Amino acid sequence: MDTWTIVTIILWVVIIGYAAYELYLYFQRKKAATPLDNEAFKKDMRRAQIVDVREKDTFNAGHILGARNIPYSQLKQRAAELRTDQPIYLYDDKKTLSYRAAILLRKNGFEDLYVLQEGYSGWDGKIKRKKTLD
Repeated sequence: MDTWTIVTIILWVVIIGYAAYELYLYFQRKKAATPLDNEAFKKDMRRAQIVDVREKDTFNAGHILGARNIPYSQLKQRAAELRTDQPIYLYDDKKTLSYRAAILLRKNGFEDLYVLQEGYSGWDGKIKRKKTLD
């Protein structure tokens, strides 16, 4: 075989491998948490633990009213702060970290997990900002 044929074969193997990995992640996310649109999130949020998985400074700049901040980077160590007998509503700016958080929580025995479908950037409900001293 010539060099171009080998390069083409390797390229196809990499592309197929990457596509298989993305498909695997898609099903992991789908299995880990249920997506909720804004209306469904608002409807039942009083009965749930709302967790913002963004970092503290982003949380302080603005977050969903009633949410607590447990950054994804600290979630593994702080998962014990969450109750297993109540639903957990997760969100971040979009939804990537939320699904990662859901996968991590699912591995730690949490079952009733939901993700805000459009993330904080698509949220149209009440928000709170931390007051800063000038």
